[in-house]
Amino acid sequence: MIRYLINKDIPIIFFTRQLYYFCASVKYKAVYKSKKVVVVMPAYNAAQTVEKTFDEISRPLVDEVILCDDNSKDNTVEVAKSLGIKHIIVHEENKGYGANQKSLYNKALEEGADIVIMLHPDYQYTPKLIPAMCNIIGEDLYQVVLGSRILGKGALKGGMPLYKYISNRFLTFTQNLLIGSKLSEFHTGYRAFSRKVLEDINFNNNSDDFVFDNEMLSQIVYKGYEIAEVTTPTKYFEEASSINFRRSAKYGLGVLRVSIVHFLSKLGVLKSKLYK
Repeated sequence: MIRYLINKDIPIIFFTRQLYYFCASVKYKAVYKSKKVVVVMPAYNAAQTVEKTFDEISRPLVDEVILCDDNSKDNTVEVAKSLGIKHIIVHEENKGYGANQKSLYNKALEEGADIVIMLHPDYQYTPKLIPAMCNIIGEDLYQVVLGSRILGKGALKGGMPLYKYISNRFLTFTQNLLIGSKLSEFHTGYRAFSRKVLEDINFNNNSDDFVFDNEMLSQIVYKGYEIAEVTTPTKYFEEASSINFRRSAKYGLGVLRVSIVHFLSKLGVLKSKLYK
């Protein structure tokens, strides 16, 4: 069961901030040809970091923020409501990272989003790159933008464990080979999409687990869309979300499966529901 919470009763102490966000948002719309920009945040136990993340979102640019809480054990929902986030989706049970994103993208499309940017509320990725990512899509240069930790020295400098870095490089090399792309990494959680892309791919058919991200990129490449990348710094710290070694291994095998399915589907040897 999923509950949608629309926070209408914003306390008076937040009125000034909300008024500023509204006025700034109205002012910016003409610059981006009235395209509606929505930031979506897949949350799980993000109570300690969601405020810092939210406060750095460029409100003169972003029209709406949608947060989906995947049955957190902390008070993520209460903190999100106190920040004045209008659209909060609550999963009554933990459905998984992929299911979280499905709820967010479907809600963003329902709200009329033209540009959708996924930002983790754990403050691992900087919200300050939202204007750059939005501009690339808003000016119709690319339909998809990824924030890459591998371009430059963002990954290891930000504290990415060495085994994850090596796995990232191996998996990305293999994926590029099988899928026929030239991305610096497939495994970033910082992504931006045009409405056209989200409506064109069947992301609701994807896994509810972490491999959802790679299935989505596979669908995008399969459809012939080009993908832009921007260098992004990253931070690894105790409060930042991360999966353990066992789940990382499962994820890696899932990634290889997706790449092989993509390759065989392109050859016409296999028909997969991912590409319908």
